Amino acid sequence: MSLDHAPDHIKLAVDLIELLESHDIDPSVAVGALTIALRDFQAKLERIDKEQAKLENTDKKVSGA
Repeated sequence: MSLDHAPDHIKLAVDLIELLESHDIDPSVAVGALTIALRDFQAKLERIDKEQAKLENTDKKVSGA
């Protein structure tokens, strides 16, 4: 099965799984680490969303909308 046309998040997930398995990472350690990484990236997305909302509000005020 080829991943050539798979979405980027699927390709990355496969790469992460292969990396963890190839280094014989204990599944509980992998889950703990991935949970931390997930929370970190979710927080980054929230910050980005807040910044974009601020920019949109600023644009509306400047344009008089």
